[in-house]
Amino acid sequence: MQVKEIHHQGIGAVTVGGRRLRIEDVLSVAHDGAGVALNTEPEFARRIRSGAAYLERLLADNGTVYGVTTGYGDSCTVTVPAHLIAELPLHLTRYHGCGMGEYLDEQATLAVLVCRLNSLAQGYSGVRWELLEQLEALIQHRILPLIPSEGSVGASGDLTPLSYVAAALIGEREVLHAGVRRSAAEALALIGREPLKLAPKEGLAIMNGTAVMTGLACQAWQRASYLTQLCSRLTALSSIALRGNRGHFDPRLFAAKPHVGQNEAAAWIFGDLHADDTEVIRLQDRYSIRCAPHVIGVARDALGWMRRDIENELNSANDNPLIDGDAELLLHGGHFYGGHIAFAMDSLKTAVANLADLMDRQLALLVDSKFNHGLPQNLSGSRGERASINHGFKAVQIGSSAWTAEALKLTMPASVFSRSTECHNQDKVSMGTIAARDCLRVLELTEQVAAALIMASVQGVTLRQQLPDSDAAALTPPVLQFMREVGHHSAFLDEDRALDADLRALSGLIRAGHWLLYADV
Repeated sequence: MQVKEIHHQGIGAVTVGGRRLRIEDVLSVAHDGAGVALNTEPEFARRIRSGAAYLERLLADNGTVYGVTTGYGDSCTVTVPAHLIAELPLHLTRYHGCGMGEYLDEQATLAVLVCRLNSLAQGYSGVRWELLEQLEALIQHRILPLIPSEGSVGASGDLTPLSYVAAALIGEREVLHAGVRRSAAEALALIGREPLKLAPKEGLAIMNGTAVMTGLACQAWQRASYLTQLCSRLTALSSIALRGNRGHFDPRLFAAKPHVGQNEAAAWIFGDLHADDTEVIRLQDRYSIRCAPHVIGVARDALGWMRRDIENELNSANDNPLIDGDAELLLHGGHFYGGHIAFAMDSLKTAVANLADLMDRQLALLVDSKFNHGLPQNLSGSRGERASINHGFKAVQIGSSAWTAEALKLTMPASVFSRSTECHNQDKVSMGTIAARDCLRVLELTEQVAAALIMASVQGVTLRQQLPDSDAAALTPPVLQFMREVGHHSAFLDEDRALDADLRALSGLIRAGHWLLYADV
């Protein structure tokens, strides 16, 4: 049986080739179900074919091309006999089939495929049009290579994980297709395509690049950006519950320190707090409330240069050697080195872990009756004699502390742990993929802390409104709407109950960017 339909076309397609992609383009395919379509302009196709044709001419003239007429890496001094050149790409894809660890999930795999397609579409890789079409087909039909997450040092690119992409294109190894794990050859047959026969440089072109770390970085960037918004909303809720000082977020105060992201976060929090709530319980709130814009602002401002570097990597030719068919140039270099992604991810995981630490401190204030200005211990909603046996958010705060500690532990930069590999040919490597994986784990942990603070801060505001001084807890419409929406997923906690299902549900909503928090973002 052939499966002829192309999935997800109704959502639209991202055009690849002849234009610059943004992080949002990658994620519209990976997360939102969009398709991809190769640019149909004749000039784009001509440029792709020009590179492949020039490579053919070089080989016909007995030219020397790394990874085509020579071995790979340290074996670049080994000349490959002419009659074996056609077999060489298969050996590259096969001997790199040694990845370990968990497989990338479906969304991450799609992000990787889009990143690799876009890099090859820059027109400097010497690949044929047919290869781009085969990669396009994998994305369109959601034929997803099972890519192990471990085994890349980030230079010479993501060789081992990308070998699983190359293998899928040629009908080898396993893929996930239509929810079923099957051989790549079977999946290709189901959509009416033959396995690709790799041309001499094409195995190297697919594998010798930064697509895995870049795809993961696109995901990390979006999740981190959303967390900065959510952390601002939760700071406002925590301030309301603690009867904090709105003046700490006054735009006149922040005009004196013109970091853009810091001012942005302060403005969000200030707008969330009710203007009529002027009674000050404490002249200066504790740092986790008062300095929240300063913590969030670091991440907000860093996201700008991180977007620049991630999108530059996304829109780069990052294999080796590069081939300019029009100028008839063969350029050997090291564009597979993922240093920019590594540094961005090492930096982002630190900024995000600081958000976890901030929210964990806010949660600790909320649950402690010594600091929460009249709220019940552990935010328990129980009353009367039953209050003696109910413990509210006591264990949630312990869990939050554990998740925060693990996130902070993972901020050790991966990029400084370069290892000399492959007979000291790859003697300085980026570790970009490890940095990106670490960053995603830090994001996961921080989202769990945020889920805990969502529950606790909403509980705290609700409890505050039940107290005699409830006028001090007037709510702005956005905050009131947010609390109502949270209530659909986690009910007010009066009697103790297991909260893991609530936490998992809220963590999933955070990861998906469920709530529209600030309309101008």
